[in-house]
Amino acid sequence: MPIGHRLSAAPLLAVRGLRFTRNELPVFGPLEFSVEPGEALLVQGDNGAGKTTLLRVLAGLLRGDEGEINIHGQPATAVTRATTVAYLGHLPALKADLSALENLQFLCGLHGRRAHLPLESAMATVGLAGYEDALARQLSAGQKKRLSLARLWLSPAPLWLLDEPYANLDLGGIELVNRMVQAHLRDGGAALVTTHGAYAAPPVRTRMLVLERGHA
Repeated sequence: MPIGHRLSAAPLLAVRGLRFTRNELPVFGPLEFSVEPGEALLVQGDNGAGKTTLLRVLAGLLRGDEGEINIHGQPATAVTRATTVAYLGHLPALKADLSALENLQFLCGLHGRRAHLPLESAMATVGLAGYEDALARQLSAGQKKRLSLARLWLSPAPLWLLDEPYANLDLGGIELVNRMVQAHLRDGGAALVTTHGAYAAPPVRTRMLVLERGHA
């Protein structure tokens, strides 16, 4: 289902001179890259190279020390990120005592949702049909990841920031992530995907950004 991504001559995301330090020690940068609609950028690097930090900076959860982040050619703000960026982190961001369906209702209330896509349909897409009333704390790690993927599938945001999306998933879950990314890119979206190695990467039009500790 097309999600009506905005067309623009500028890249969906453009980063210039982005640098991040922690305790006066360089984590990454300066980085320069862009991501176009229909494209995935695979971010690779060892533990500590700054992959998660980069996605958190792009999502607005951390502030870079230097550089520019532009979305559709304009400086990224809280408002543009809220409508453009969907972030999937290591933690599931679920309320333990709400049901799976209630969690989706809550998250969609915060971040919006794609039009005409029922929550139950999204749960079925990720293999959680029948778990609508299960409390989040009763779900396995893999099921929690699938519920987070259902929230991602419901998001109207064109730019997905996926931090180790294959973690806690079996082969079926890995194939699910790949199908979701493929469909998202076909609809004009884009994705940044962090991974330790190319063994786990979506089979789509992909460029690579390799991070090393302390520099790009």
